[in-house]
Amino acid sequence: MSQSSTAIFGARRDQAFPTLSEADIDHMRRFGEASAYAAGEHIIRAGDVAPGLIVVLSGKVDITQDGLGRRETIVTHGPGSFVGELAQLSARPSLVNAEAAEPVEAFVIPSRRVRDLMVQEANLGERIMRALILRRVGLLESATSGPIIIGPSGNADVLRLQGFLARSGQPHRVLDSGSDPCAKTLVERFDVDPHHLPVVLCPNGRLLMNPGEKDLARCIGLLRPIDADTLYDVAIVGAGPAGLAAAVYAASEGLSTIVLDCRAFGGQAGASSRIENYLGFPTGITGMALMARAYNQAQKFGVEMVIPDEAKLLSAATDNSGARYLLDVGDGETVRTRSVVIASGARYRRLDVANLSQFEGTSVHYWASPIEGRLCAGQEVALVGAGNSAGQAAVYLASHARKVALLARGGSLDASMSRYLVERIKAQPNIEVLTETEIEALEGEEGNLATVRWRNRVSGQETTRPIGHLFLFIGADPNTDWLAQCNVALDAKGFVRTGSELGPEHGLMETSRSGVFAIGDVRCGSVKRVAAAVGEGAQVVAALHAYLARDGSPAVTPQSMIPKSGNRLSEEDHASTKRYFRRE
Repeated sequence: MSQSSTAIFGARRDQAFPTLSEADIDHMRRFGEASAYAAGEHIIRAGDVAPGLIVVLSGKVDITQDGLGRRETIVTHGPGSFVGELAQLSARPSLVNAEAAEPVEAFVIPSRRVRDLMVQEANLGERIMRALILRRVGLLESATSGPIIIGPSGNADVLRLQGFLARSGQPHRVLDSGSDPCAKTLVERFDVDPHHLPVVLCPNGRLLMNPGEKDLARCIGLLRPIDADTLYDVAIVGAGPAGLAAAVYAASEGLSTIVLDCRAFGGQAGASSRIENYLGFPTGITGMALMARAYNQAQKFGVEMVIPDEAKLLSAATDNSGARYLLDVGDGETVRTRSVVIASGARYRRLDVANLSQFEGTSVHYWASPIEGRLCAGQEVALVGAGNSAGQAAVYLASHARKVALLARGGSLDASMSRYLVERIKAQPNIEVLTETEIEALEGEEGNLATVRWRNRVSGQETTRPIGHLFLFIGADPNTDWLAQCNVALDAKGFVRTGSELGPEHGLMETSRSGVFAIGDVRCGSVKRVAAAVGEGAQVVAALHAYLARDGSPAVTPQSMIPKSGNRLSEEDHASTKRYFRRE
């Protein structure tokens, strides 16, 4: 292993690259197929879909990642090791290369059978899952593999693409086209007009000119075509805490499940810099880390993730295939499903200032991630909001910025913010709390904010300060515009009506359409907290089972539970799976 990789994995190296015992290998053999590779043979190339998890029986395999003009060895796998990382859990393109350093004997476990292994060999599956996650973390920290974004520093589209990849848990690099010599070399090599920047160089060699998130996701294999012939038991719209919880519980109980989200997994919770009042995490956890765990957990149980892809229309199916609903996601693609869970959450509210859009993406932000933290290092910033999200962001930004001006319309933070956050803000010497205060005007040039003017609502006094970054945490509105033509009842504010509001015949989370449920922030009357959203995601699965039982058509067997050798589970597989699903 190279020195840089050793430094990244540190004390976790043995967990990231465990050596399997003979007993472990014997347990894994029934899930795989024998394979052999000649010395020097390229087993996996970055950007291509790997055959699956490769268990090495003899020989050595070099795992490398490509830098700019050089190739770095991450690790050399020997007998008892296995080749793979999180991409192999869902048959996504590999982020690294694998080459046989000498003749290799191995067996390959296809991605769908890796999920069977996780379920049926729980203790062994836990060790493998931990290794896959740690390997992805190592790739993220090395910032060497994955797509390369090339563009001007601070450019709105560079930040947009960088933010998308970061929130999608994808390793990537960002090169400043104005100062980085490697970036200049690539721009010249591909003859890129500076007006077309940013560009993205994908691991498969394709060059994209300022792509949208969907185009980039397709290029790197995150987003795959939807199979029009597949009938799902449940389609979940939204991959926030509620949607991911519903996906984990539904798939773990045998329902074939697909999840769609128009941005990235995690929702608003994924943008939280730190969550400290979520049960089971006494030291706190970042929203991204919590949601990434849920996302990986869902894939472990075989959930099909379609992100980023936007649900545009919900309609009734008219054929005799067993589908009750169709979800139109654009580009001529449709999801066929027996039931639907609406977990589309909320969208950020925008400040009522005339020229706000001029600065969005470069100077006006709706979340505070490490990307924004680096942008405002050593500067004075302003943040508007008085809820927990605003408090968490203010504390996080205070560790980067020289000063944080926290603006709140109310008379104090106590009525809307958790007490521990109020106390922490008071303890930060570089956070200034300005109550009864509103933004009046923004000024700047070429999309870069220069000054912010605010006014005290009581005294009328106005203040102007040289501020280059403004953060808005002023609440959210339900993300239900896509339901306008779908005959799903909404309340006056646009939230989805469910349960007793519609009549005694409707279940707690059932909407006005039978077989369509709503959970999380998008549901009228829900508690807007991460824990509450997760609880509703778990609870709705019982309602799904009840509905599907009433519906009468047979449940679809998840593809991940069908061995490649035949169309039925072996007696051993069947018994193991039944034991797993019966566990409390």
